[in-house]
Amino acid sequence: MTRQIIQTDKAPQAIGTYSQAVRVDRTVYLSGQIPLVPETMTIIEGDISAQITQVFDNLQAVAEAAGGDFSDIVKLNVFLTDLAHFPIVNEIMGHYFQAPYPARAVVQVAALPKAAGVEMDAIMVLKPQEYPAS
Repeated sequence: MTRQIIQTDKAPQAIGTYSQAVRVDRTVYLSGQIPLVPETMTIIEGDISAQITQVFDNLQAVAEAAGGDFSDIVKLNVFLTDLAHFPIVNEIMGHYFQAPYPARAVVQVAALPKAAGVEMDAIMVLKPQEYPAS
């Protein structure tokens, strides 16, 4: 088993003892992202829509750093401090994902780091590399 740590400056730096993502063979485990702006490491200003969009942008940056994109995500976990925001997640998710959609879980939690309203993590399976015939 080969483990590769994924790190990019285009997503918030880890605020604890974890990596942004870990790749094992073609599977990438993306750590939870909250709506931190990478350049300032502060929560994005605005409503929950702005927070959800920032989280998707952060996940996208980590996915790209690992060599994939959202079409490679097979499982998405969404944590909300208020399930009333579930329709907003669906609406914004539709801008980032196309069918076939990944498996997904959405749960309400009591609190998230830095008082964020949303956090998401994901599992991604990268497409096999195609090599030119020799």
